[in-house]
Amino acid sequence: MAGGQKAASFAALGGLVFSTDAGRHCPDCRQPVDACTCKQTLIPEGDGIARVRRESKGRGGKTVTTITGVPLAEDALKELATTLKKRCGTGGALKDGVIEIQGDHVELLLAELIKLGYKAKKSGG
Repeated sequence: MAGGQKAASFAALGGLVFSTDAGRHCPDCRQPVDACTCKQTLIPEGDGIARVRRESKGRGGKTVTTITGVPLAEDALKELATTLKKRCGTGGALKDGVIEIQGDHVELLLAELIKLGYKAKKSGG
C-alpha cells in the first residue's frame, strides 16, 4: 500500500458488502425479513395505559378510532388489531404501533380492551 496505509481486515469493514442471495434482509440481525426477530422483542416504552381516541384530521373528513400505548410487541399488537377490527365489524390498520379502526368506535373499543385485561382510557375530547 502506498504512503504507509494499512489494509483493513474484512471484520473491520462492518459486515456483508455484497451477496447473491435473493430477498430482503434485516439490517440489524442480517436475517431474512421473514425470519427477523428484532421487531418481536421490542416492546414500546410508556405508562402501560392504552389510550383510545377519535380522529378525523387529515383523513378527508373520515373518522377513525386510534389506540396508542398498548404495551405489546409488534406481532401481538397485530393480533390485537385483528381481534378489535372483527369485534367492530370494520376495517383498519396497524401503523407505527398505533391501531387505527375505521369509524367512531371509542366506547366499544374501550370496553373491549378493559374486558381483555388492558388498562385503557378515553383520550381527547
